[in-house]
Amino acid sequence: MTTTIATPAASARPLEPESASSQYLTFTCADQEYGVDILRVQEIRGWSRVTRLPEAQHDVMGVLDLRGTIIPVVSLRVRFCLDPKPVDAATVVIVLRVTHEDGFETVGICVDGVSDVHSVNANDIMASTGVNGCAGEGVSGLVTLDGKTVILLNIDCLFGRARAN
Repeated sequence: MTTTIATPAASARPLEPESASSQYLTFTCADQEYGVDILRVQEIRGWSRVTRLPEAQHDVMGVLDLRGTIIPVVSLRVRFCLDPKPVDAATVVIVLRVTHEDGFETVGICVDGVSDVHSVNANDIMASTGVNGCAGEGVSGLVTLDGKTVILLNIDCLFGRARAN
């Protein structure tokens, strides 16, 4: 569908429909920028101690009490097979709402720091076809923001129940 706008100029010009744009929260982990859909972010918390669980998956740092709800906290560095780094003053936990066929769950991801919120035009997202490695299945696309390549994550694939085994 196109829309024509009347202008004082001799001819009216059709306007192309705007392509879809979404906002992404960007953050760093091992000097790489990542992004998640801002609508999936429940909150951003400074680092606080977690309770470790015996026999938890290798990337689960422990659990956190979030206002009466116990949520797992996953180390993105471990999940992505990156070098470990001790937590510091910049370390944060991004609390995400992850969906799956049974509904949703809340998961925290531990990252090195939060960067910014960016509006991203859907046409600017490049396919991640051919991305291999530890977390290749959880990459929904790549985008260049401020001269940096940002990896956009598919959090449902990375942290939902589908990855549980």
